[in-house]
Amino acid sequence: MTTLARGTDTLTRDALTVLQPGFTGTTAPDWLLRRLGEGLASVGLFGRNIASPGQLAELTAQLRAERDDVLVAIDEEGGDVTRLEVRTGSSFPGNHALGAVDDVELTREVAHELGRRLAACGVNLNWAPSADVNSDPRNPVIGVRSFGADTGLAARHTAAYVTGLQSAGVAACTKHFPGHGDTAVDSHHALPRIDVPADVLTDRELTPFRAAIAAGSRAVMSAHILVPALDPDRPATLSRRILTGLLRGELGYDGLIVTDGMEMRAIAGTYGIERGSVLAVAAGADAICVGGGLADDATVRRLRDALVAAVRTGELPEERLAEAADRVRALARWASTAGRAPEETHGSEIGLHAARRALTVTVAPGLSFKPLTEPPYVAALTPVANIAVGDETPWGVAAELVHILPGTVTGCFSAEDGKGSGAGAGASAGRAALEAAGPRRIVAVVRDEHRHPWMASALDTLLAARPDTIVVEMGVPQAAPRGALHIATHGAARVCGRAAAEAIAGL
Repeated sequence: MTTLARGTDTLTRDALTVLQPGFTGTTAPDWLLRRLGEGLASVGLFGRNIASPGQLAELTAQLRAERDDVLVAIDEEGGDVTRLEVRTGSSFPGNHALGAVDDVELTREVAHELGRRLAACGVNLNWAPSADVNSDPRNPVIGVRSFGADTGLAARHTAAYVTGLQSAGVAACTKHFPGHGDTAVDSHHALPRIDVPADVLTDRELTPFRAAIAAGSRAVMSAHILVPALDPDRPATLSRRILTGLLRGELGYDGLIVTDGMEMRAIAGTYGIERGSVLAVAAGADAICVGGGLADDATVRRLRDALVAAVRTGELPEERLAEAADRVRALARWASTAGRAPEETHGSEIGLHAARRALTVTVAPGLSFKPLTEPPYVAALTPVANIAVGDETPWGVAAELVHILPGTVTGCFSAEDGKGSGAGAGASAGRAALEAAGPRRIVAVVRDEHRHPWMASALDTLLAARPDTIVVEMGVPQAAPRGALHIATHGAARVCGRAAAEAIAGL
């Protein structure tokens, strides 16, 4: 165990221990290494910190040279949300694709291989899987990050994912408790409210978390959502009724409770991150995730000082802070002994294999589809990316089609092309795509058509003029299939694009 810096008292050390901060750059800054020497026990990594697997391994080795049992956390769900492959797109399909296949052994194998790659880079805590039941199709932040809208399906695949990931020596962090699926609001921007009776929550939202706990999930992440049936006053992250009464008491969970990012507007915009962090630990949270947007020593210092001050004023019991710090250290001990890079057992193709199995292909009635042999025009109808996914990760089928059919041309169209978000904007985008395509066969790529009226209108325009258009849906396939050929990939990972391109070319 690394020797802590002299002069770091127990209270200050415990306050640092419960923080999970991020940082900028691909090497650890001096301030972060210094805080590790003073008691900081966890570090969160994001796409900005990763250039390659080799660089990531060097970074985690740098952290462990300062503290050998440091928890190195990452938000690597696979599918749309990837940090390990943020610049190329993921080698693994996400939850919704795995749910579409509904083979729990495949889900376990995918999670194990993803965990193996993380472990090989020195990462030992993954903020995944999402156990949310995506019961509201308008959900702007969960969507394909969920295994699906069926509770039983979400539960069995959550358990399989936890088992597979942890068998590779990487701790799972099941999220977003008590369930972020039944909301049309993104907690990155505002505080969602879920107004359903307690019995619905018990039967629907909580079932996958029970499965995760039974599977031994080492951590659970709280959601920044207001659930009046459980607590009418405080969002889950700040609610003692939800974290201590429900999760600890009724569900019997004794692992680490991690907050979602405290800089998200649902908390930062209502309570502030310092006050929110104090309330979260008092409510029962053990680790404060902060660093997706705030990633500097000043933030760490502010949160440390806020926790220390709250103990000294009596607002936060010292034993509660000590208990939280002990849980962080306990997980660090588990991870330092369990963490390993197992031999490759499933190979690099397991993700592509899963993506191929996840495809749902629909041929228009009365038509027989002939695979493309000439390079098409790919019209990507692009929505604004949610913050959890980020807009730096490429998606679509064009790059994969280029490899199969050299000469493929692509164009990106959004609501902004029509200066709005309704049908008029979509018709304008559709006409622009038709003009750009010329005589080429069109492949229209959409993402959650059902949530974007402009996107549906753009498809109306394309299909009216060119009924032989191929449509690829890379979000939740809630809208009815249309086009000469409709391919639902159930996610926008790179391998999902590859699988769709193969189907289009008849491979």
